Amino acid sequence: SGGGGYNRDNRSGGGGYNRDNRSEGGGYNRDNRSGGGGYNRDNPSGGGGYNRDNRSGGGGYNRDNRSEGGGYNRDNRSEGGGYTRDNRDTRKDDGGYSREFRSRSGGLRHVTAEERALGSENIRLNRFIAHAGICSRREADKLIEDGMVTVNGVVVTEMGHKVNPTDEVKYAGEKLKAEKPVYLLMNKPKGFITTVEDEKARKTVMDLIGDACKERIYPVGRLDRATTGTLLFTNDGDLAKKLMHPSNGAPKIYLATLDKPLSPADLEAIKEGVTLNDGLVPVDKIEMPNADNHTLVGIEIHLGRNRIVRRLFEHLGYEVTKLDRTSFAGLTKKQLNRGQFRFLSEKEVGFLKMI
Repeated sequence: SGGGGYNRDNRSGGGGYNRDNRSEGGGYNRDNRSGGGGYNRDNPSGGGGYNRDNRSGGGGYNRDNRSEGGGYNRDNRSEGGGYTRDNRDTRKDDGGYSREFRSRSGGLRHVTAEERALGSENIRLNRFIAHAGICSRREADKLIEDGMVTVNGVVVTEMGHKVNPTDEVKYAGEKLKAEKPVYLLMNKPKGFITTVEDEKARKTVMDLIGDACKERIYPVGRLDRATTGTLLFTNDGDLAKKLMHPSNGAPKIYLATLDKPLSPADLEAIKEGVTLNDGLVPVDKIEMPNADNHTLVGIEIHLGRNRIVRRLFEHLGYEVTKLDRTSFAGLTKKQLNRGQFRFLSEKEVGFLKMI
């Protein structure tokens, strides 16, 4: 139910895949399955109380129905606002297309993806490595210091060394290619593990993405196998690390269904802060969206510890029978059915970088 860092090998377990719960939307709203936000079961038109500025918008990519959603559509590549496989080198961050050219002797040429990502000027080596989707800049500094990186066949250990898009950069003998930063938002269904690969051949969230983009993207943080909802993917190591760092703590909003009503005493205890074996659990906000059903609890939290929401309620004697993350870092899953995803707009990416 959260937790974890930017780890391509991060694995979790438990739960099965519920094929009947793919149509729910965003927000704390069990009856508004088309999206919307708020702690509101009874307002089918969306809206409602607890919605941190719904920025998601758009549809997603449904592997079972590729013509819907406004997302990645292999049969109609001119529509939707997603990325197409035939025009990757002319993409913009918002999913549109850019007919960008640069002059050279004899006429015009296409700008390469590397040049767009890095610009025409020399950049620091650690930034180049981060753009390749290997790690964050700080982690790249360590790789450089340890002599794991070569530029044009020469080991470079100098901090601040600069490269240009034509240089050959290798890490552990493998040539690195600067990738265009990609940001993808998914409404994760139940029954999928948040990892890139699973040694037991279980279904992972990467199976849902398929070949929607050529870049190597990874989930930011983790939702356990039984947890559904908003999950961000990117190859931007710096942003991923920033969002998961304890000092920044991207806000996360969950709707938890408990096995019994939450008592007023336990509600107050959670507001004041419950201490688990790994420390205090400060909660930003907790409410019961349905006055007639105290088994439904909306909770906003910044912590990223493993299974933190489930462990919080288990500590007080409750079992979380269903857990859905309705928002992550201000992004919601509005208009994304279970298993669907979409690429973020430039505005949304800019907002994430301001956190």
